[in-house]
Amino acid sequence: MYEALYEQVLPRFERETGYQVNELGRLPHPALNAELAKRFAAVDPGVDLLSTHTKYAPSQVQGLLPLDAHQVDAVDGLLPAIRTLATMREGLMQVPRFLDLQLLYVRSSAFVDPATNDRYQSMFGGTLAVPRTWSEMINVSSTLATPTRHGFVFPGRDSGLFGTFYEMLVASGGDLFAPDLSPSFSSPAGWWVADALAEMHTRRRCTPVELPAMHYDEVSACFRRGKAAMVADWPGSDHLYRTDETCVQSDDVELATLPMGFASRRAAYAGCHSFAVARNAGNKEGALLLLKYLTNHESAMFEAQQGAVPVTKRAFAQVRAESNDDPRASHRWQLLSEQIDNALIIPPRFANYPACESILWRALQRVMLGEVSARSGLDQATADMQPIVKGQVAL
Repeated sequence: MYEALYEQVLPRFERETGYQVNELGRLPHPALNAELAKRFAAVDPGVDLLSTHTKYAPSQVQGLLPLDAHQVDAVDGLLPAIRTLATMREGLMQVPRFLDLQLLYVRSSAFVDPATNDRYQSMFGGTLAVPRTWSEMINVSSTLATPTRHGFVFPGRDSGLFGTFYEMLVASGGDLFAPDLSPSFSSPAGWWVADALAEMHTRRRCTPVELPAMHYDEVSACFRRGKAAMVADWPGSDHLYRTDETCVQSDDVELATLPMGFASRRAAYAGCHSFAVARNAGNKEGALLLLKYLTNHESAMFEAQQGAVPVTKRAFAQVRAESNDDPRASHRWQLLSEQIDNALIIPPRFANYPACESILWRALQRVMLGEVSARSGLDQATADMQPIVKGQVAL
């Protein structure tokens, strides 16, 4: 969902500058993080420019070039909160590309069948509707699930599974870590959320059997192809609802904010994809120039028109103004703005964060599959995480 920028920018960069770009790989973040860790352990990382993320860059800081001494045009107009996310103790270490947070995508036609509505009312009371709470999500998704359509799809592994848990946890009054970074997710709120994932996947079977192998792109494609009634999807995939030939009835898709939890609040897991320069880059001049091409206003507007949320005041205002004549786009930007203002949650930034995320999603997957209870799984994740967070400092 994020690769259109490269097809747009790289040929023009090569044509206008005379540089040739050698792409070393396009990897999902877990694999990318592992690859960069190996490269940064070497004196010569063999990479000049890299894609990273505001939550992962703290674990890579020793391999990144501080950018404050270099003229990077895109950072001048960054929204203040975004500039803070990109900055660590050594200064500006990355240039944000866009802000990522999900909306709920719903197949409107799934809610109109009279027999389905009667079944929901007889089992749960009330009227079948887009779920307002995560508790309702369990009942609605189980009602909408059929032999040919899943009720609700969410990533069953890696940062996607972690993120779904994180949103539900905070919305239900819990949190990942205490102020001293000790794990705090094994709590009544955490146990309920982890068990809710097992309820949807293992007990009520609202989700695909292959869910544990599915990440963001796979769950988005599942929904677009008409195989699911609901999904939480990222802004970066929005253009695929218009351009993906496998998308079924894009005009049947309704947008909503994410459900609330027991704490009567919404929580939208967020962060910024970004670009950074390797500290030991062999070609810093070329890397800095390509960084400018990838993050300038033209690139920001191209990605915004694909659906991404811009991180500069100028681009954000422009794309909102340009959406005024398109009711769907205007509604979408309004929902995104509401979640940015009222629901944004960002995990703490510290060097060992990726290892903690990995421990937690693996524990959640075992709970989701019914291999361990919610409390047992989260207690074990807490114990495994304790030595990793010891001595860590939020950046």
